[in-house]
Amino acid sequence: MWASRCSIAAASRALRLTGSAALRDDDDRLLNHRVAAGDRAAFQLLVLRHEGRLRAFLSRVAGNDADDLAQEAFVRAWQRAGDYRGQGSYAGWLTGIGWRLFLDQRRTARRREVLAANEETATSVDPRPASDAAIDADRLLASLSAQERAALTLCFGHGWSHGEAAEIMGIPLGTLKSLVLRGRAKAQRMIGEGGTT
Repeated sequence: MWASRCSIAAASRALRLTGSAALRDDDDRLLNHRVAAGDRAAFQLLVLRHEGRLRAFLSRVAGNDADDLAQEAFVRAWQRAGDYRGQGSYAGWLTGIGWRLFLDQRRTARRREVLAANEETATSVDPRPASDAAIDADRLLASLSAQERAALTLCFGHGWSHGEAAEIMGIPLGTLKSLVLRGRAKAQRMIGEGGTT
């Protein structure tokens, strides 16, 4: 009898663990449905659930512009709540909005640089204190292309599958895999050389 209770409890725990992501996705879908109807409280819950992960991704990809991009991503998510049909996770949909905003921002910045004929790139220093390892990781990521940075950050830093990362970035799965492989190879080469350039 005791053994059967233990196995039932273990099975129950396993079910909760495997079903928790699905339940969270279902909760997000229901909350977003309420947001599409204008429910601000439901939107606040979605922001609380996803803000940290979105900002962390954008800070790796966009640096100091991450907070502005995250805020704009949430504004867009509010405005376009009716566009989310529950295909994939809400977190993936939201991260995709942030990624596209970053790409738009980058294109706009390039156009301004060309118009101003100013090729200098301004570097800014993050005012937050960081460990040596974080600084090295930031330097390493900074040496990669934006797409390589995003692919590595999504797959290794945030745990998205290759398929989810490809969907977020709006690129084919094969392209995503190539970006991951190329980014990893560059990073390993730089580590082997003893630093970044």
